[in-house]
Amino acid sequence: MTPQRDPNARWKFVRDVLVFEAKLALNNFHNFFQIPLTVVVAIFDLIAGGKEEGERFYKLVEIGRTIDDSIDIYSIIEHRERSLNRDYTVDALVKRVEDVVVREYEKGGTAASVKQAVDRVIDEMQAKAGGGLGKAGDAMKDVADKLHEKMQKMGGDDPPPA
Repeated sequence: MTPQRDPNARWKFVRDVLVFEAKLALNNFHNFFQIPLTVVVAIFDLIAGGKEEGERFYKLVEIGRTIDDSIDIYSIIEHRERSLNRDYTVDALVKRVEDVVVREYEKGGTAASVKQAVDRVIDEMQAKAGGGLGKAGDAMKDVADKLHEKMQKMGGDDPPPA
C-alpha cells in the first residue's frame, strides 16, 4: 500500500513558486532604489555631518532592513533546516580580510605583505569550501544523470551534460 499523497501539494508548490518569484522581484525593485539612495545619503552625511557620524545613512539602512524583513523572501522554507554556514557569509569574509589588513598594518607591513596575507586568507577559505563544492558538483551530476535516464525512457538520446 503506497502512502497517501497530499492532493494539494502541487498547488501549494505552484503558489510557493509564484510568491517566491514575486518577492524576489519586489526585493530587486527595492534594491534598485536603495543602492543609489544609500550612496547619495552617505556622501551627504560625510559632507554635512550631523550629531553622529553617518546618522542619516544608518537610519536609511534600518528602513531598508525593515522593508527586507517585511518582504521576507525565504518565508516559504521556514519549516526547513537552515543550512547557512556562518563561516562563509559575506560579513565573515570581510571580517577576516579586515583582520589581516589591520594585523599587517600594526606589524608595519607593506602593501605587498598585506596582499600576501589577504591571498593566504582567501586561499584557506577556498580550500575549506572545496569539499562542499565537490559534493554540490556530484549532486548536480546525479541530477543530470537522472534527467538523462528519464529522457532515454521518453525517447530522447542526447548524452548527459558533462
